[in-house]
Amino acid sequence: MKIDPVKMKRLFDLIRNKFFLATVAFVLWMIFFDKNDLFSQYEYHQQLNKLEAEQQFYKDETAKVNKDLDELNSNKVKLEKFAREKYLMKKDNEDIFVIVHEKKD
Repeated sequence: MKIDPVKMKRLFDLIRNKFFLATVAFVLWMIFFDKNDLFSQYEYHQQLNKLEAEQQFYKDETAKVNKDLDELNSNKVKLEKFAREKYLMKKDNEDIFVIVHEKKD
């Protein structure tokens, strides 16, 4: 394969062109050395995806808690059950027995 001298001269002239060199230097700087380089942008994108997933999780949890709160405010039986289970509340004529299951390791 023979290299054409005219094409070689054009390539050499292009490489020596100060505008071409400045553009290449700028692109390299922006890709690798700037504080917002490609690696940083990738990390920011990953972090954004993680935060959006957390945001959706907390929105879902808030909706679930609000639903439970509405049920507790509107249903007396559920409120009593919740108080008995979570806070070990009882009526005056009742006794409470708490059964704790031991974990086997």
